[in-house]
Amino acid sequence: MLLPAFLIHVWNSIDADAKCGLDGTMKIKFVLSGYVTLLSFTFVCSVFPADKKSAIEQALRDLDAQWSAAAGAKDLEKTVAFYSEDAIVLPTNAPAATTKEAIRNTWKDLLASPGLAISWKTTKVEVAKSGDIAYTTGTYELTMNDASGKPVPDHGKYVEVWKKQADGKWKVAADIWNSDLPLPSPEKK
Repeated sequence: MLLPAFLIHVWNSIDADAKCGLDGTMKIKFVLSGYVTLLSFTFVCSVFPADKKSAIEQALRDLDAQWSAAAGAKDLEKTVAFYSEDAIVLPTNAPAATTKEAIRNTWKDLLASPGLAISWKTTKVEVAKSGDIAYTTGTYELTMNDASGKPVPDHGKYVEVWKKQADGKWKVAADIWNSDLPLPSPEKK
């Protein structure tokens, strides 16, 4: 409602303030060109965040791929470096890891598993409007040997919550994964 009132005010004051003697047609062209210019700025401003969002999404996909490669190479230091200082890790069939030391130990045990092969791939990235928090979801593949040395494959899904840190880098603040495989049947007595 403010825009029509503003346009009427501009229309009435063009000659009074500017003393340019514009006729009705010129006033219409003048007011409409101003309106189109303002509308153009609105459109340009709304496109920029979409481009920024797309860049963040791609950056997080790239970071997640680097993280998967580090874990696949069994590089403990690179793997845990993707977590923020206040991260929480919620591994399958294990307690939550809420300290850097607990997170390191979780990954140390996993990466030391005999026959381990691990990788994951992002399938979705969702970035908050604020641009400082996002989550990724995806699937993982994992194989490790059982007690007899036989390879046991697993696959499942994960959710990672990424937060932009004060230095501008993205780090994982929360990480959870779980298997798609059914639980084993209880033994009959």
